[in-house]
Amino acid sequence: MSERIKKVPFGQKVAFGVGMLANQMFPAALGIFMVVLVQDLGFPGWMWGIIYFFPRMFDSFTDPIMGYISDNTKSRWGRRRQYVVLGGLIMGIAFIIMWQLYRESGIDYNFIYFMFWSFIFYLGLTIFSVPYVAMGYEMSDDFHERTSIMATAQWIGQWAWVIAPWFWVIMYDAEWFDSAEIATRSLAFWVGIIFAICAIIPGIFIKSKSTLQEDYAPLNIKSIGNSLKEIGAGFLTAFKMKPFRQLCIATFLVYNAFMTIASFSFFIIVYHLFAGDANNAGIWPTLFGCLGALGTTFFVIPIVTRMSKSLGKKRAFIISQGISIVGYVMLWFLFVPGKPYLFIFALPLFSFGIGSLFLLMMSMTADVIDLDELNTGLRREGTFGAIYWLMVKFGFAIAGGLSGLIMSFVGFDSGAVIQPEGAVDGLRLAFSGIPILGTTIAMFIMKDYNITEEKANKVSLQLAINRKKALQN
Repeated sequence: MSERIKKVPFGQKVAFGVGMLANQMFPAALGIFMVVLVQDLGFPGWMWGIIYFFPRMFDSFTDPIMGYISDNTKSRWGRRRQYVVLGGLIMGIAFIIMWQLYRESGIDYNFIYFMFWSFIFYLGLTIFSVPYVAMGYEMSDDFHERTSIMATAQWIGQWAWVIAPWFWVIMYDAEWFDSAEIATRSLAFWVGIIFAICAIIPGIFIKSKSTLQEDYAPLNIKSIGNSLKEIGAGFLTAFKMKPFRQLCIATFLVYNAFMTIASFSFFIIVYHLFAGDANNAGIWPTLFGCLGALGTTFFVIPIVTRMSKSLGKKRAFIISQGISIVGYVMLWFLFVPGKPYLFIFALPLFSFGIGSLFLLMMSMTADVIDLDELNTGLRREGTFGAIYWLMVKFGFAIAGGLSGLIMSFVGFDSGAVIQPEGAVDGLRLAFSGIPILGTTIAMFIMKDYNITEEKANKVSLQLAINRKKALQN
């Protein structure tokens, strides 16, 4: 186990945050590039849904296995670092290869090719992200320092969402590339190289002590049956804890309601505000994502961090999500043809939902892990992180499938400049309605979350006493 301290050096927080930049950039770029599959390569909505669903389902179910492996790894480098480096390399290389798509190869070939490399990419993401997230959970024992660690990481990670929307401008500007299809092949190379390097930085610079002498479960082929049983048992034990279950379900609802409709902003702006002319839409699709991310970076994260310290993490979550609902309602009225600038007024409020989510939830998960250690005597950051992100990714898979189904249901035609009547309004209704519904239910689920600062500090104190006794024995 790595050294766990109350105050973490700022350089260590930054190293962890650079990893978050990679963790955010790959899905951010993927979300932008996915538009090309429909808009330029002609994939129908059902293909979009399948490509979103199955690789992410694979990803979500490999997470608990990776969490178990990470928690029980004996090595001179500790439990996490080597996997972070390996996963980052696989993730970057696979991302580059998966986007080498050519229209002349045909839809069926491109569909199969992209599916195959998506599985490799998500395998790399699992190997990287599960140990990486566990690193953050074990960096400090302090209730507020955990929020500070996650705030620093989310602040750095948010720059992915500031940068990525500008890919739309580059992709659809003829002075840069002849087509968006060509653009994605080139941009994928730079994203893969640069952010694979960012991914491996925590594995290189975050300190961790040797675990060669730790009494962990063996990791070998013979014990794989028992290992899988332990994974299942660990999942059930963790999910039986009401506070952890609340965090998982609330995150599932907020994040995946958002992800279901996230790509619709491009189509709403192009087809509702600019009558189907992507070139005339210019930088407005980019500004939607970029300004929202900037608002999160400089406005939401600092406010929510202060709110958490003064009001507590649960209240900060409920207030932040309530503000985001106001933003979603405003967006229904402020997507006005001929006046694209109006939606900017809703973005600061809209950004509170996703902007506060992982900052608070990852900090609260670290508190729950302490409670689990007190109850079981086991330190299982990897297992809890894997289960938490399984819920996120499982929902993400469902969200991707729902995106395709919604597009098909409302009659959206990716090849038509003029959309069927009601299609774009259907996307707009989903864009506001689905996140409002998911967020409202999440707020209700979190209303009686009971790990307060006082309770967390008592648990931390008791753990310190228990560890001291164990050393004396």
